[in-house]
Amino acid sequence: MRFRFAWVIPIILSFGFCATKIHGQTKSETSIPLDSVKTETNSFMSRMQDFAKKSAKESIEDFKSDKVSMVQLEVINQIRLTIQDAKGYLKTKTDTAGLKTRLSRLKEDYHIASDGVLNNRGTTQTYRNLASTKRILNELFLDAKKSKSLLETRQRELASYHYRIDSLSTAPELFIFPKDSAQTMDYVRTLASVAVDAAPVDSVLKISNTRVQKLLYSYNLIMSELQNEVEQVEGYERQMAEETFTRELPNIWQKQLHFRPFKDIVRFSLNKNVLTLKFYIINNAGKLSLIVFLILGSFIYLNALRSIYLEKGLLSKDMNGQLSIRYPALSAVLVVLSLFQFLLVSPPFILNFIIWIISCISLTIVFKNFITPYWMKVWLSMVVFFIFASAGNLLLQASRPERWYMLALSVIGAVAGILILRQKRDVELREKWIAHSIFVMVCIELISIILNIYGRFNLAKTLFLVGFLNVIIAILFLWVVRLINEGLLLAFEVYTVQDKKLFYLNFGKVGSKAPSLLYVLLVLGWVILLGHNFPLFEFLSKPVLEFMSTKRSLGNYSFSINGILLFFIIMTISVILSKIVSFFTSDDHLNGSKGNNENNRGLGSWVLLLRISILSIGLFLAVAAAGIPMERITIIIGALGVGIGFGLQTLVNNLVSGLIIAFEKPVNVGDIVDVDGQGGTMKSIGFRSSVISTWEGGDLVMPNGDLLNSHLMNWTLSGNRRRLSMEIGIAYDSDLQKCREIINKILEEEDRVLKNPKPAVNFELFGSSSIELKIQLWTRHLRENNPTRNDLIMAINDAFSKNGIKIPINQQDIYLHQAVEQRSLDKEK
Repeated sequence: MRFRFAWVIPIILSFGFCATKIHGQTKSETSIPLDSVKTETNSFMSRMQDFAKKSAKESIEDFKSDKVSMVQLEVINQIRLTIQDAKGYLKTKTDTAGLKTRLSRLKEDYHIASDGVLNNRGTTQTYRNLASTKRILNELFLDAKKSKSLLETRQRELASYHYRIDSLSTAPELFIFPKDSAQTMDYVRTLASVAVDAAPVDSVLKISNTRVQKLLYSYNLIMSELQNEVEQVEGYERQMAEETFTRELPNIWQKQLHFRPFKDIVRFSLNKNVLTLKFYIINNAGKLSLIVFLILGSFIYLNALRSIYLEKGLLSKDMNGQLSIRYPALSAVLVVLSLFQFLLVSPPFILNFIIWIISCISLTIVFKNFITPYWMKVWLSMVVFFIFASAGNLLLQASRPERWYMLALSVIGAVAGILILRQKRDVELREKWIAHSIFVMVCIELISIILNIYGRFNLAKTLFLVGFLNVIIAILFLWVVRLINEGLLLAFEVYTVQDKKLFYLNFGKVGSKAPSLLYVLLVLGWVILLGHNFPLFEFLSKPVLEFMSTKRSLGNYSFSINGILLFFIIMTISVILSKIVSFFTSDDHLNGSKGNNENNRGLGSWVLLLRISILSIGLFLAVAAAGIPMERITIIIGALGVGIGFGLQTLVNNLVSGLIIAFEKPVNVGDIVDVDGQGGTMKSIGFRSSVISTWEGGDLVMPNGDLLNSHLMNWTLSGNRRRLSMEIGIAYDSDLQKCREIINKILEEEDRVLKNPKPAVNFELFGSSSIELKIQLWTRHLRENNPTRNDLIMAINDAFSKNGIKIPINQQDIYLHQAVEQRSLDKEK
């Protein structure tokens, strides 16, 4: 690159030469015509201007050439970097082969789902088959949508790399060549090397993009088919719901229509049920894990109760009222599965069947040998009926053998129910409502028999299952309520120091009969579980669910009823969980033996911090789940700040004092304290207040702010020791040395008196009627002071009596002085 201002140098030199020449001529006084000088000067200036223009043009061309070279270098570097990035992306590419395999498996599952509904339809559709098909098609659609999203992302990346390489390769600056031939050859070699690197990458990008495009087209096609099939299935469901009482098949004694071979029906039903179960488990793994966690927590609680009852020898042989802790694991499984199965939204029937069978097995073992043999046989027969009815319900397509199977089992079940009711042995029942559920079963099965005979297959099949299911659900729920009530009663009997403020349930109000609210919830759950088997239930509940999930606006804030309910549910669970933590950690049974009390001394403060953490996490989860914008939270916090400034100083003071207690730990749960002369044991440390169990048996609720501001004496911090002082009055004529020896001997023989520091026996003062003696000693524990004082008084009194040492009673001598005049009068008389 030439120096851009080099053209200035010759101009300066020429101008200087010309000036010198003229100046020299002037000195020598050589006469030169003025016109000739002007002409030469003008000629010189003209040449200089031409030279300047030429130099400027050359400089501009050099500048443009240098700028083009810089741009060319930058573009070439960008092309090379893009090629390297493209190579790296192609190495970490999306597994298109895996997506192809996934597409093939999706088509296979689609074929299974459509079997019996869209293909091989048979003579009539069944509600269970339509529901299973719709569920599988929706899951396949979501799966295809995920794969399509991956492919679209892949396609965008491939197109982006291809576009960047093409746009850089077509930059105009790349087609401007240097004027120097040597530089041109070097530039051409550089372009050739870039082209060699870019060509294969660009080719691979094009091929990959074509493959992705083809695969994306296949996914779009299958998604369109799935969506159309879902709409078609929904149309079948709507038609079935509207034609619930319409005849679908000829009467059972008439000539039947063509049915698919029964073996094929069993095979495709099994495949479709397994596929439905697999998809549901994958999509609801979190909820199922939560249920397992709840089972584990319930088992720990019931097992702790059982351990306490075993330790105290409170378990009865017949386990009456103690069934919940007879088999803690089975009771936990039964209670949690029965209650929390409602977390699973619209589960497939096969999953419900598995849950109910596990619950039936658990209940059978729990009340074995507790109920009478007759009702045990009734229960087992109902379980058998339910298993056979569920097996029939798992068949997803109608067949003639199934109609006769349903008819026979319904007749047997109805007859068995009538015989059970005619026995009139419901007085032996632990739960009287079971007889009512058997009566409902008989009625439903009789209706199912009539509908089946006259060709109303779907309604007959639904009632056929519901009849037996209603007995199973009723018995399970009734016993679950009983076990819950027993668990609360058992806890009330052994958790003797719990604070009612620590938990929502007041065990003292729990009687032998469960609260009515539990029975109301039982009936509601019974209706929901039975209603899921009817086509009308979904269409009746769908508007309600849409109403709950519809977004509504209030100013700039949008919300849904589901979000609000979710917020309160999460906050309620958080509060209950924090209460449970306080409840269990407040009881002596969970603190271990007396020897472990020192290890558990700091538990209370950590429990408070744990409760604060639980509530804080619950609050943030509730806000996130409800979709509440964070700016709304800041407004609420600002409003709370104003409220705190005006009227909540005391509340905030107590809350902050609770945090100070939690971190500084001046006092912990279980500490022996004196607060302004009021002594007791620290029972609990809460957010706003703490509870002290006084020696008189009452509970002193003290705000945390007052607790910190008061004169707090914590005896536990000093090792649970307190000096014991005793004062004794000894008669003046007693042998003081002997008294000291007797008392020292008694103190040495008392094991509860510490030898270090050594007890002190000192004479303090001369009293009005005795010499005052003061005994000062230490015991091993503060709680031993009163018993030790009692025993020492008795021992000293006995020893003094044997040795003739008197403990005088306070005496006063009264002297009566008469006046002088009164004495003289007395003498005269």
